[in-house]
Amino acid sequence: MRDSFGREVDYLRLSVTEGCNLSCIYCRDLQLGTVPFYRSMPSPGRCAEIVEAAASLGVRKVRITGGEPCTRADLPEIVGGIAAVPGIEEVCLTTNGTLIAPMASELRAAGLARVNVSLDTLDPERYRSITRGGSLDDVLAGLEALKEAGFEGTKLNCVLMPGINDDELEDFERFASDQDVEMRFIELMPIGPAADLYFGTVPFSGKTARTEPSQKRGKPRRRNRPQLQVIAPLSEPFCATCNRIRVTADGFAKPCLHSAEEIDLNGMHGKDLEDALRRAILAKPAGHTLASGSSGSLRDMSRIGG
Repeated sequence: MRDSFGREVDYLRLSVTEGCNLSCIYCRDLQLGTVPFYRSMPSPGRCAEIVEAAASLGVRKVRITGGEPCTRADLPEIVGGIAAVPGIEEVCLTTNGTLIAPMASELRAAGLARVNVSLDTLDPERYRSITRGGSLDDVLAGLEALKEAGFEGTKLNCVLMPGINDDELEDFERFASDQDVEMRFIELMPIGPAADLYFGTVPFSGKTARTEPSQKRGKPRRRNRPQLQVIAPLSEPFCATCNRIRVTADGFAKPCLHSAEEIDLNGMHGKDLEDALRRAILAKPAGHTLASGSSGSLRDMSRIGG
């Protein structure tokens, strides 16, 4: 289905929980308290129902997000239900990677195609600081488990934060090459707690991460560079080609990540659910509000779906 600006919308990002085992400094505001894992958790059947309605409107790809989806023991069941929906061609997952190792093979068998792992530093102490208590070893174990389960096309997502982790570009390039994964550097967006980190800093443009790495700490330069991608919604907006809508874990469709507009899907089934998702697609704005220096969203990322 096309939105009112002619963009083909074929991609749904579905959050299955607001709960997370980490509290990253740019994602979760600790002043609001931690979010219990049991809050805002759609059943596997409801997830499949939403996806089925979206598929009837032309959605072909679904990305499962959170919070942290792997906090749900029934995640393989959710994946299997979504993968079985007619018309869905690909089911993907975004995770922090710390809990995926025990379920990686089961997720693969259920129909999960690809995984994006959020990893903002390769330094154990810095990782513990950014995540407020997480262990880098858990992520490394998760990456190894994904390989053993047969996953290909794994991507690493690194949010670039000036003065915090922007000195690790070359290290990440080497790590991605060693791991045979795609490296994606993501520009920090002024949304939720990240607005405080963003204030007074200069947004990263794609040129920052695309520059040829120099010699660092005596490490040799590699000739075979990993596949790199820069996602820069502020300095290089891609709204004109946006093909996605989002559904939050508490059942609201968001036409745009940075819009305050939300459409309540709770209690809707069948044609009513399809019509509500159709309204969400038609409500997609021409672009986001980040040029003004802040997001228009009333939620932070943990309550939208990363």
